[in-house]
Amino acid sequence: MNDERKQALFIDFENIALGLRDSKHKSFDVNLVLKRLVEKGKIMVKRAYADWERYLEYKRPFHEAAIELIDIPQKKYSGKNSADIRLVVDAMDLAHGKEHLDTFVIVSGDSDFSPLVSKLRENDKYVIGMGVKNSSSELLVDNCDEFIYYEDLLRATKKAGPIQNLPEKRTEVFAMVTDAIRALQRENKEILWGSMIKQTMKRKRPDFDEGYYGYSAFSKLLEDAAKHGILELKKDQRSGTYIITGFAEVT
Repeated sequence: MNDERKQALFIDFENIALGLRDSKHKSFDVNLVLKRLVEKGKIMVKRAYADWERYLEYKRPFHEAAIELIDIPQKKYSGKNSADIRLVVDAMDLAHGKEHLDTFVIVSGDSDFSPLVSKLRENDKYVIGMGVKNSSSELLVDNCDEFIYYEDLLRATKKAGPIQNLPEKRTEVFAMVTDAIRALQRENKEILWGSMIKQTMKRKRPDFDEGYYGYSAFSKLLEDAAKHGILELKKDQRSGTYIITGFAEVT
């Protein structure tokens, strides 16, 4: 649990909307962003900045995702930078006032945020950027500790097909296991302990309980997944707990 990030998310929605308009992707699924970030840890703060009267179709999904909408009506301000300035001020305020936040996520491709990224890193914060590939500034990308392209999130959803010929509940839980393993692999975890798999699954689905799927313990679920060829296990001699040593891309 010690390496679980505590994240603050800031979405420059005006920039993302412009980037999507100029790409082949016509809409923005904020849940893809949240799912990827939950793999890294807890999202403590979620804010999105825009003139929301111009993006009414996004207000409901953002509200349902518990994202605070910061409304910056363009008619009251001059230039696009008003939302940028508010985002920068809020981010620096949290960086100084909430020391438990160790990771800041800036969803934007705007190079104007490069000084903010530098300042956050000076304050020992890990900075993740996210943006649409063709509209993300190279300066911003290079300045972040990590940058994730929205297109890669879309590709990840298309990568895994359904697990075939199993009862519905078992199919569902095995898919959750494989999704958690992929998440940990993306984070370059060298050793995949069984407890890490469960921890990741519960971050993605806080109501997860292996008992609902008919398993008396999480180790029994892992053993069943191994029996069906979804993963390979070995038992750590010292602790007696499972380590995942192999993983089949099931389709």
